[in-house]
Amino acid sequence: MTRTIDYGNLMHRAMRGLIGSVLTDIANNGLPGAHHFFITFDTTHPDVHIADWLRARYPGDMTIVIQHWFRDLEVTEDGFSITLNFGNQPEPLVIPFDALVTFVDPSVEFGLRFETHAEDDDEDENGDDPAGDDGDDDPDPPHEAEVVSLDKFRK
Repeated sequence: MTRTIDYGNLMHRAMRGLIGSVLTDIANNGLPGAHHFFITFDTTHPDVHIADWLRARYPGDMTIVIQHWFRDLEVTEDGFSITLNFGNQPEPLVIPFDALVTFVDPSVEFGLRFETHAEDDDEDENGDDPAGDDGDDDPDPPHEAEVVSLDKFRK
């Protein structure tokens, strides 16, 4: 097999690190100015932990907003946990970075979209070790990052 540079996995790791850094800063210092985030994630990911009623209401993916009220934001190498308010009911959420679909900060027109590609599944099934594998036995395929248009989030 010919060795190649797996830019998709490298970008995924870099974007995951970027989001982790941003959220760590927010956990330590709060949101500056008008910054706020729309984060969409896959609710079917096995490591996502949300209330059963939220999973029933959002059976595929869910978008959360981190803006005015949030607490207990903690960031790890693999993801983050946060408590958000849903209809005056605080709910804790645990979201792994591998479950992210989009991350958008409309205040500065910044956004990322993570895509899963079928060829990534084929490589995993053939026993090839993806370049971005950190030694985890995570069965989920790697995601690639790409810039997403922010037109739908503009005011």
